Amino acid sequence: MEQLFSFISLHPYLVGIFSVLLVLFIRNEMSRGGATISAQELVQLVNNEGAVVLDVRDKAEFEQGHIVDSINIPYANIESRVDELKKYKEQPLVIACKMGQHSGSAGTALRKHGFEKVTRLRGGITEWRGQNLPVVRA
Repeated sequence: MEQLFSFISLHPYLVGIFSVLLVLFIRNEMSRGGATISAQELVQLVNNEGAVVLDVRDKAEFEQGHIVDSINIPYANIESRVDELKKYKEQPLVIACKMGQHSGSAGTALRKHGFEKVTRLRGGITEWRGQNLPVVRA
């Protein structure tokens, strides 16, 4: 630990540049897939603006329980099935996955195809269920 503090005191510019680059990298990665919204914000977005929920979990997980009226396109098939979402291009699109790990990448893929209003459900379906919000079983 002493060596770390010694290194920092001997190389303040190097440590400063590293810190700035680290913050910029984290900020860039968080914004690539779209902003995140909470479950309550999702409910308001669906009710007020007609948002569409895209569930990127696989079919088996989707059938075990999903948000009402959500569309299921597994993460692995996003690129090949993006045409199915073209009719929702002008509406807000909220991406939900199991815990939030795939929604950022799916959001990035959709942004490449011209979707502007893409957001991610913070915590995914796990957080949705954790707040005792309704799910539909297939």
